[in-house]
Amino acid sequence: MKRIAWGGAFFLLLISLAAAQRLPELAVPENYKLVFTPDFTKDNFTGDEAIQVRVLKPTSQIVLNSADIEFGQVTISSEAVSQKATVTLDKEKEMATLTVEKELPAGAATIHIQYTGTLNSEMRGLYLGKDDEGRKYAATQFESTDARRAFPSFDEPAYKATFDISAIAPKNMVAISNAKIVADTPGPGENQHTVRFAISPKMSSYLAALIVGQFEALEGSADGIPIRVWSTPGKKEMGQFALEASENILSYFDKYFTIKYPYDKLDLVALPDFSAGAMENTGCITFREVLLLVDTKNGSARLRKIVAEVMAHEMAHQWFGDLVTMKWWDDVWLNEGFATWMSSKPVAVFWPEWNEKLDDVRQTTQALNVDALANTRPIHEPAETPAQILELFDGIAYGKAASVLRMVEAYLGPKTFQAGVNLYLKEHAYGNATSADFWNALTRASGKPVDHMMPTFVEQPGAPMVSVNAQCSGGSTKVSLKQQRYFYDRSLFEAGNSELWQIPICLKASSKHSQKCELLTAREGSITLPGCASWVLGNAGASGYYRSGYSSEAMQQLARVAETALTPAERIMLLSDTWASVRVGREPIGDYLALAEGLHTDNNRPVAQQLLDQLNNIGQDLVNDSDREAYRMWVRRLLAADFKEVGFAAKPGESDDQKALRGSVIVTLGKTAQDPEVMRECQRLAEQYMENPTSIDHELAFAVFRVAAINGDAAFYDQIMSKIKDTKSPEEYYLYLRTLADFRDPKLLQRTLEFGISSGVRSQDAIQVISDVLDNPAGKKVAWDFIRTRWAEVEKSGGPFASAEIVNTAGSFCESGDSEQVKNFFAAHPVSAAERTLKQSLERINYCLDLKAQQSGQLASWLGEHGAGTTGK
Repeated sequence: MKRIAWGGAFFLLLISLAAAQRLPELAVPENYKLVFTPDFTKDNFTGDEAIQVRVLKPTSQIVLNSADIEFGQVTISSEAVSQKATVTLDKEKEMATLTVEKELPAGAATIHIQYTGTLNSEMRGLYLGKDDEGRKYAATQFESTDARRAFPSFDEPAYKATFDISAIAPKNMVAISNAKIVADTPGPGENQHTVRFAISPKMSSYLAALIVGQFEALEGSADGIPIRVWSTPGKKEMGQFALEASENILSYFDKYFTIKYPYDKLDLVALPDFSAGAMENTGCITFREVLLLVDTKNGSARLRKIVAEVMAHEMAHQWFGDLVTMKWWDDVWLNEGFATWMSSKPVAVFWPEWNEKLDDVRQTTQALNVDALANTRPIHEPAETPAQILELFDGIAYGKAASVLRMVEAYLGPKTFQAGVNLYLKEHAYGNATSADFWNALTRASGKPVDHMMPTFVEQPGAPMVSVNAQCSGGSTKVSLKQQRYFYDRSLFEAGNSELWQIPICLKASSKHSQKCELLTAREGSITLPGCASWVLGNAGASGYYRSGYSSEAMQQLARVAETALTPAERIMLLSDTWASVRVGREPIGDYLALAEGLHTDNNRPVAQQLLDQLNNIGQDLVNDSDREAYRMWVRRLLAADFKEVGFAAKPGESDDQKALRGSVIVTLGKTAQDPEVMRECQRLAEQYMENPTSIDHELAFAVFRVAAINGDAAFYDQIMSKIKDTKSPEEYYLYLRTLADFRDPKLLQRTLEFGISSGVRSQDAIQVISDVLDNPAGKKVAWDFIRTRWAEVEKSGGPFASAEIVNTAGSFCESGDSEQVKNFFAAHPVSAAERTLKQSLERINYCLDLKAQQSGQLASWLGEHGAGTTGK
């Protein structure tokens, strides 16, 4: 499953808030035979299920997971004896106990259940969706605990079984599932046909899938595996990029893994109503439309990049998660971290111009930000209830886990790491695994102490800062290193801590042949480099999952050479490390701004984006009203050379990354610097685009509309609202929808909020609209008032994950009293799926206030000295 950032985020997902309990170990499934019959006139379905099980010990009861299922006849057969079973439901625990009169012996048995269920509107289980023309379809979304809503089951990942699925569908609809179709016959009704699929390999219940509806497909193949990209009628051609990309990605994975693609086909299905970003069902991956379909003529490079990354993530899951599945959700990183780590590899090979490896470094900096919170969590985290499981799908499971894997890969070397990964897959194929299974495989493949190093990053929370202190003596440089856990909370950071990591440290210095890597296993250590170095970088290659801390003098030395002596990856990490030191008062904000001046002409998109994001944050959270104009003028001067280089017009032969950089520079100049010329041109181009969408690049359009909305009036707002109703692609729809949240007029933002919970917005998008307004500095008050007064509607409109995302976005507040308001509101309206999220949001608010108190005065002084001058190196 994939969490997607889209100028904000398309957030998941899947939540059942009932208290859960693990199934008793009475029986294990071996095969499910399932026949689903959706009824689109009643919006329900019937199910006929036969579960072949192995009873582990004599018992008169078998317990299954079940939710929102109405049981009909239930029998259990064993040793040629068939018995009717009584069903006792525990709705709170989502369990059904099947009881027979005569005790079942250990051994083979068959559970036969006839039942009915609802095609719900919550986008979980087997649910009801509609396309743009109102045509109904049924689709499944089971991760993590919602297979039980479609069929009574052993709905835990360790209970793997084969699946024999059939669908009785209306004659005008197709059926798609995990395996190939082996039979498609008329009936049993006059307007029905029965589609039976091949028996699947062993898989966990949450990976089963079924889609029934009016869909059409583009077909291709790779390495003998048939691939189809499915969409609702009229959108098929927008699947062309996805088809070509999936062929490349599958071929890459087949070469990387010693086990080739382990299933008989691959379907990629775009669903109009879908809560998750995408879902890795075995052989049948489902997506939000905007994450699979690209307008072949006008689609942006940005969207193609996102689509390729999401597909690579979900296709990597076919090995990491599907072929080998974690035993329990506490090790969900073995699915999500692996898929995140692996997804950039094929994308970097087939689209090198996108600088995917540098985006990996940016992902590491983002994970380090999450890990700086006192209420972060270890990668391996116990979880029992569905609500607790939901909270595991976070930046730790995805970003941190992937970053740690990249660090271990750099430590072992790519070939050795690949050998360890393939050993792990071979040993656990079609089964389940734990964290220890993985690092033990790497240890055997490499002969290095991975089994000692990785637990320090997986089993304890947080991340280390390694202080780097270089001293030259006798023609060599001794670099003293000291590790401690990094917190945004200055008191916690300064107090020290007991955590200790085994860190693969790589140093780089000015002197020749001075890059050296060693494993730091103690709290303090040292590395000696040849020659007298004028500067030392603490994370050579930016592959380490740790922060480097420098004295102000050492930082200034690095700033002077950053653009010439450091790689783009190292510059990204240096920007992040410097800001981390500013956050805890180790360096003044002027050091960061001086580094910004040293890198302001860096036209490498990921480096520039790292800098621009921080400049935007400073402008939003740290600048006082009295200093705002000085800061705007400084940012304008800082970006003058960049803007002269990129301009508004695309240049012949420029890369996709340069197009993306243009948009980022324009957004910062328009929103943060409020450059009048840029704002006027964005307004003009927005009007031009609405007249003729082909007249400007789609990449530029997103930036133009974000800026144009700042001073947009009611007439401009109405134009956008009218365009939303008649868009030609999913990307264009989101362009207009997201713009509604960027206006500054409170009355227009109130209209946006009302629209967000109306029938005009799909349920999965409602929460994003509200969160976008809440994240808009001009919209915080109106959105917060709306949320508090309309909470019941917000919860209902956003779907089951809505309240958790509102809790998360509330962490963007940064004014006195905000923390108390958020705390009090959610104390009165508790969100069980966001307990940790609430604590993190309150932390982020308080840390923002602390940073403002600590650095705003220094920022004002620095601007007084530098703001009126000429920006330069």
